[in-house]
Amino acid sequence: MPSPIRVMSVDDHRLVRDGISLIVAREPDMVVVASASTAEEAIALYGVHRPDVTLMDLQLGAMSGVEAILAIRQLNPQAGVIVVTMFHGDDDVYRAMQAGASAYLVKDTLSDELVRVIREVHTGSHLLDSGLSERLKTRPAVKLTTRETQVLELIAEGLRNRHIATSLAISEETVRMHVKNVLMKLEADHRTAAVAIAMRRGLIRPPQR
Repeated sequence: MPSPIRVMSVDDHRLVRDGISLIVAREPDMVVVASASTAEEAIALYGVHRPDVTLMDLQLGAMSGVEAILAIRQLNPQAGVIVVTMFHGDDDVYRAMQAGASAYLVKDTLSDELVRVIREVHTGSHLLDSGLSERLKTRPAVKLTTRETQVLELIAEGLRNRHIATSLAISEETVRMHVKNVLMKLEADHRTAAVAIAMRRGLIRPPQR
């Protein structure tokens, strides 16, 4: 019998890690050898266990999943990494793939796709939806400043310029300047369109309700 595919799961939610372990445990050709809740822990455990495939969340706290991928790929340039996340913005995909991830899964598809993708990544495949791949090739570079991101997040929450100014302790004129810059960078005609584009690309997250 060939050796099983050795998997490491990295996610800051224990329920997700436990769910992945249950899915993997049902397969005779793979086994979870390590589980981590932070990027720092993932890097350390990778050095100890050297898993064949690492399942990496992107939102891990102070150190991101992308930073963890970069560190793991420094330990082993051939490391197989699958990004597993709640979000599917273009920028999230771009950063993860640039860091060296081989595939990208949204968490609500795990039960259907996870096992197949683990096997394919283990054989050296790189998996990315063709439409998304084309968008990434033609993706214009967009970099919002920290303040522009804050303003856009507050717009997404439904705040008007006056309330944004109060929240950030800046003037309304400064808010208007940031909004103008955001619209220009995202090539959006209005605030609602800017929010939609930014969410699709992973530049901001949906407001927490």
